[in-house]
Formats: sequence, C-alpha cells, structure tokens
Amino acid sequence: MPPNDKFAAIRKGLLEFLILRIVASGKVYVADILDRLKATDFATQEGTLYPLLSRMRREGLVDYEWQESDVGPPRKYYELTAKGQAQLADLNGYWKHLNATIAQLGR
Repeated sequence: MPPNDKFAAIRKGLLEFLILRIVASGKVYVADILDRLKATDFATQEGTLYPLLSRMRREGLVDYEWQESDVGPPRKYYELTAKGQAQLADLNGYWKHLNATIAQLGR
C-alpha cells in the first residue's frame, strides 16, 4: 500500500518504534537505518533521522560510538541503551495490545 497523506501522522508516530527495533538488531550506522526503511512506507531522510536520533540520545534510549571507516571519515554507530531496551519492550507490548484490541473490536 503506497504512502498516503492521511496516514502520515501514524507513520510519524511509529518511526521511533521502528528505529528502536532496527537499532536493537545490532550496532547500525545512519545509512543502514535509512536503507532498511527505504523499501517501506517509513522511508525517511537524514534530515528527519538525525534530529530524531539526537533526541533519542538525549532521552537515554540510544548511544553511539565512533568507528573508523575504510572509505572516509569515522562513522557513528548507534546501539540501544538499557533504557532503550526497556522502551522497546514497552512499545512491543503496547503494539501487541493494540493489535488484540483492534481484532477484538472487529468481531
């Protein structure tokens, strides 16, 4: 289903959840996150992703470390903090609850 403006708020609200899920899979570079989102309805740009990651870092959900690159300057690789893991667990639980509620209301 192609992106539709009427669903923009939902996609925006879910972006942090998806980023937490991607970062939970292992240390990732911003280009890795963008690539994973590119083929989905959640495709975004660096101009959206960097401020979101900065906010998530200020909130203690993610952290990063610099790693040397063979093809240019050092890169920031993001990983979840313990607080980020707890936030992701809460969001996963809430997502399951929402799906169950939607299914129940549809009966």
